[in-house]
Amino acid sequence: MMDGRTKISIGIRGHSEKTTPSARLLAFLTPAFDGIFPGMKFGICNEIFQGWTLDDTFAFAKKTGYDAVEIAPFTLAKSVTEIPSAERVRLREAAARTGIGISGLHWVLVQAEGMYLNSPDRQTQQRTARYFVELVDCCADLGGTRIIVGSPKQRNVLEGMSYEQAWDLATETFRDSVARAEERGVVICFEPLGPNETNFVNTAEEGILFASQFGSPAMSVILDVKAMSTEPKPIPQIIRESAGRFAYFHANDANLKGPGFGDVDFVPIAAALYETGYDGMVSVEVFKFEEGPEVIATKSIEYLQKVFAPSPERANGTEPLG
Repeated sequence: MMDGRTKISIGIRGHSEKTTPSARLLAFLTPAFDGIFPGMKFGICNEIFQGWTLDDTFAFAKKTGYDAVEIAPFTLAKSVTEIPSAERVRLREAAARTGIGISGLHWVLVQAEGMYLNSPDRQTQQRTARYFVELVDCCADLGGTRIIVGSPKQRNVLEGMSYEQAWDLATETFRDSVARAEERGVVICFEPLGPNETNFVNTAEEGILFASQFGSPAMSVILDVKAMSTEPKPIPQIIRESAGRFAYFHANDANLKGPGFGDVDFVPIAAALYETGYDGMVSVEVFKFEEGPEVIATKSIEYLQKVFAPSPERANGTEPLG
């Protein structure tokens, strides 16, 4: 790792130094929604639709052209343990009836009290570790395959703690949930975030190093445009250098709005994603909602569809890449 913070591979409970069964691996080698939404897919985060029911969100997202909805659990309950099994089934079936997928969960620690990824307090760490196992189960019950872990305020390196100590504690926190994720067909995607948000794991390179130490297809990273905008490297370069080592993608702008609402040019970003062979979710996540959900959702998908539209040059491999 950078700055001399090099780590070695760790063992996941029940899977250390063992080959994961091929049948289990197959689930991870098959893209989400394979056969339903071929190629790269577009999603949108449900907290954009403030005050809407998920049923109405599913319907509008489908009508607007999205393939999936990414759910913030706090829009349903303070803790995923408060979302009954029957409601999870109902939401999964409602999405299926609408013809839209549930890509997974994000903003997973918002309103979940007493959680911290790298807390030196043993009770807090164990509570957080158990909660991530619950998140995996909730995600799988809803039909999702990805859990996005940003939570910048619940992972800062605390005063008096070394970076290495924070790294080790965060690693320990994820052990059990990574093992459960392998069993449930879920991938936990750790999110590198800029130094303006957190002081722990600020670059894609470092995030990939953190995820790779688990040696599991159930642990990966997400690349986020807003976060990559804080790195000194151009975003397309980060994407290419991360090829094959990220499992989700957030589309937004450095101005905290949706794609197409700011100065970030997605043409070279789309080109880089195509070049890497990425065929997963490109999900709209925003942090400023003043335009309202209908405008945010509609303008974002129109921009993404235009930017990602297949071209003859791309098909025959002659398109210049940004």
